[in-house]
Amino acid sequence: EVQKLNQQLEEKNGEIQQMINQPPYEKEREILRLQKTLAEREKAQATSDVLCRSLTDETHQLQRKLASTAEMCQHLAKCLEEKQRKEKGNSDDQIPTERSNQVFLQLLCLLDNETSLQALICKLQEENRMLKQKVAHV
Repeated sequence: EVQKLNQQLEEKNGEIQQMINQPPYEKEREILRLQKTLAEREKAQATSDVLCRSLTDETHQLQRKLASTAEMCQHLAKCLEEKQRKEKGNSDDQIPTERSNQVFLQLLCLLDNETSLQALICKLQEENRMLKQKVAHV
């Protein structure tokens, strides 16, 4: 391992000596190339930052929607329970009315939406994590 590192160090020292021995115009050309590379990396970093912020904002928005959907589900479940209690109070063996069935179907739809929102949030979080890894790599 040490020998390998020493070899890499010697190679880098050789590259440095080559640069020192280069004519001034080649040094300037190398400086320009490095500046161009740096500018490209800075631009890529800025783009990644914008994308990460955008994904973070979208994730927060989806989390708020998910919270409101969960609240709506709880509210609908309470309404359904109250309606069923009232109907049971009127007649124990009465079949639930069409309206309570509609509320129940709405509740199921909202639960499906909540599940799909959770999947979308997980997907966005994974995408966000991958972008952060790319940024760290750059």
